[in-house]
Amino acid sequence: MPRTTTVESPGCPPFRALTADVLGLVKVIEIRGEQSGDTAKVVERWGEPDSSKSVLAASILDRKTDPLLGVARKTGLIEVISVINGDLRLSIPNVSQDGTSPKDDPITGLHLFKKQRSESSTRSYTLLTCTTNGSVRIESFEDSKSPADFIRDLSPTMLNVCGSGNILCSKVEEHENYALFAGKGVEVNVWDLQKCTKIWTAKSPPKNSLDIFTPTWFTCATFLCEDDHRKFVAGTNCHQVRLYDISAQRRPVMSVDFRETPIKAVAEDLDGHTVYIGNGSGDLASVDIRTGKLLGCFTGKCSGSIKSIARHPELPIIASCGLDSYLRIWDIHSRQLLSAVCYHMFLHIITGNLDLQENFCFQESLGA
Repeated sequence: MPRTTTVESPGCPPFRALTADVLGLVKVIEIRGEQSGDTAKVVERWGEPDSSKSVLAASILDRKTDPLLGVARKTGLIEVISVINGDLRLSIPNVSQDGTSPKDDPITGLHLFKKQRSESSTRSYTLLTCTTNGSVRIESFEDSKSPADFIRDLSPTMLNVCGSGNILCSKVEEHENYALFAGKGVEVNVWDLQKCTKIWTAKSPPKNSLDIFTPTWFTCATFLCEDDHRKFVAGTNCHQVRLYDISAQRRPVMSVDFRETPIKAVAEDLDGHTVYIGNGSGDLASVDIRTGKLLGCFTGKCSGSIKSIARHPELPIIASCGLDSYLRIWDIHSRQLLSAVCYHMFLHIITGNLDLQENFCFQESLGA
């Protein structure tokens, strides 16, 4: 049975979360009431535990009718699952088709497009996958009689987003026209997905006062605003959060140091200027990225690296998970812990309002 933690708080609003973990399981977590005694509970589990099928990346297709979840597994398998009941819609054994072993070049990023590029069928799915070596593939699939029986695009879009280094994070902006990629030895670069061209590459910050150059090592990134692809934030292995504006300059326009361990997760707020950051020692905080001011840390220490953070699309809550195997729900105003649940190790979580059936996704590469 999962361990749950009850805390003294005004109560957590109703929500539903889909989680994916290192055992390859997708679990449904719910809170149904706002009473102080209500805690998050695991109500469903999809799949069987198998560490060889660990989920490396996840993406949610958020819509009122037939919402879908895409997961990329350690074996190279990509699955599209119904968010409502867990039915398997599509199963792609190896998306690369070039003979590369998933162990040698694992998937680090996955995006399930809202606007489908195939016009021949209403039951079509368009996926963007990104591997550690920087191989990006955009391809459409049409399902048929069974999940394993599908028709794939004969001319997928192929991109190579890095010449060396390892891609650790990727993000597609809200309107799905642009994407960013970054990693260890890879500066942040932004691509136009319609024209399939790179439109901007970051430049490393200058040496510090001790004449020491900081190696390039990005661990996480996200766009700052839904309506502006030019501004985004990125976390680094040297405990910095950097704000970039591609219309201003190639170097960061703002850089914030946070504690002494690598930044492992970053998420944007709905206001377009607040970001939530988590690091390798379990610290969670909010920052006004316009000024670099630390707004405050969230009460309650997480025992282990934070792997992912997500902001609810409507409710004033965020969720975090990490290596201590707990999913935690926080109030963004008081920064108090509302509820927590433990059930193995969470790496990917898709949550939303239980009544409205709206979902949001946060994810983190295992290599980050």
